[in-house]
Amino acid sequence: MKTVRYSEINSYEAPKHHGMSAFLLQGLKASENEHFWCGLSIFLPAGGAEKAASATEKVYVVLSGEITVITDEGTTTLSAFDSCRIAPNEERIIENRSRDVAKMLVISASAKPGDGK
Repeated sequence: MKTVRYSEINSYEAPKHHGMSAFLLQGLKASENEHFWCGLSIFLPAGGAEKAASATEKVYVVLSGEITVITDEGTTTLSAFDSCRIAPNEERIIENRSRDVAKMLVISASAKPGDGK
């Protein structure tokens, strides 16, 4: 078992993101996961991510606040404990349209964090 304490997590740079902070919870440099990594994204009001895609499958789980996810298939707003799957190579935009901070868990197949996240 590998425990990673919140007080010990490291931030990472997420390209094409604005008004947000990203932290690595498991995988990559945080632990020896082979198939996935897990991160925490904290979005300020009006924060988000530009349209982008990555080669890896991702799951977004909103922990608090609201996050709007826009894909070619449509737009959905996720609230606390709602989740969505982003397919490999699926383009998406992320927006915090609320006036509150939003926290989102990001689970991704193995690749480096910030790679189109």
